[in-house]
Amino acid sequence: MEKIIAKPGDLVEVHFGKVIYEGIFLESPESEKGIILLKLENGYNIGLNKKDILKIVTIHRGEDKEEKSEISKDNKKPNIAMIITGGTIASSYDSKTGGVHPLTNPESLFRFYPGLFERVNVVKVEVPFMKFSEEMDFKDWQKIARTSEKLLNDSNIRGIIITHGTDFLHYTSAALSFFLGKLNKPVILTYSQRSIDRASSDANLNLQCSALAAISDIAEVMLVGHASEEDNFCYAIRGTKVRKLHTSRRDAFKPINCKPFAKISQDTILKIDGHNLRNNRKVKLDLKFNDKIALIKLYPGQSTEILDYYAKDKYKGIILELSGIGNASSKFIKKINELSNKGIIFCGVSQCINGRVDGLVYSSGRKLIEAGVIYLGDMLAETALVKLGWVLGHKEWIKSKEKIKEKMLENIAGEFNKRLEE
Repeated sequence: MEKIIAKPGDLVEVHFGKVIYEGIFLESPESEKGIILLKLENGYNIGLNKKDILKIVTIHRGEDKEEKSEISKDNKKPNIAMIITGGTIASSYDSKTGGVHPLTNPESLFRFYPGLFERVNVVKVEVPFMKFSEEMDFKDWQKIARTSEKLLNDSNIRGIIITHGTDFLHYTSAALSFFLGKLNKPVILTYSQRSIDRASSDANLNLQCSALAAISDIAEVMLVGHASEEDNFCYAIRGTKVRKLHTSRRDAFKPINCKPFAKISQDTILKIDGHNLRNNRKVKLDLKFNDKIALIKLYPGQSTEILDYYAKDKYKGIILELSGIGNASSKFIKKINELSNKGIIFCGVSQCINGRVDGLVYSSGRKLIEAGVIYLGDMLAETALVKLGWVLGHKEWIKSKEKIKEKMLENIAGEFNKRLEE
């Protein structure tokens, strides 16, 4: 092969045997010196062995300098703030490396998402941390809540957009729903399933719809994202009633057992279900949390040793994903009764996505109630886990099991539905 004269960021043709690949020439790491990296038009990267490359033809030179973007603030537009925590949606594509870098100021956001600024001024961007959602824990939820409180109590800010990774986004939305309490303005969590360099990216529509939700009168913690695979509208979904139901589709998040708050397009917002209204109250945080909690999915033939493990490690509460309407094996019921008498709090939810648990339908359920299990109706497992940690973090509530049960069954952040909706 002739000497490579292409530079990272150039659009090139790579003649690889009888096949010609076209894409962006990328920097190769030190560990892959014998490999040429190329980003194809579909957004995926491939590696090609240098020994098998006949030639590389440069089609177009990449830009050496990043284009500067200037934002002209419009006083007629409402002001919003953004909290960047990580995830695909808050990153920009680097044509030299094929990777992404975080967008941490309004100017960089404007460069990649100008549509976001059509209806709002982004006047503040806060970055409490940059993490993948699977790396977060309750301390990170608390950091987001503290940052949110400051912005919610700023009269110059109409609403907040929080960008977040998708995998555990619904845990964060549930946590903020309890930590922030009664809101005075919208708190929007949004995401991107597909990176900005891909033509099928969902980032632009999600952010534009989030901007409309952020200036609406819906004073709730909600997730805003694609309602279908098409780029036409989004749903605004209650933070305690949403779940990721697909690994890669753009409409991965769905409302469970309820309707969304609103249907939002780039130009309009159509309110659907009940919500709290924007108001002038001061938001007060309640960040108490006990992380000695667990979520256990029951399955056929399962050993009860997992319960002994958590008891030995002094766990305070366990959410059980029961079968169907709320059942468990007789050996599990016996062990739950034993550990419940030793002070561990057990709550039951269903492994089914839709519907609710009811311990009075079968004898198994009635025995679980007698063993001390608190049945949580249609509450989602992830929301139940977060709520249990929040409830057990309050010393004034854990003085009696009856008080804990009362708080777990209190509809604090819309985690229960009286009527189940498709």
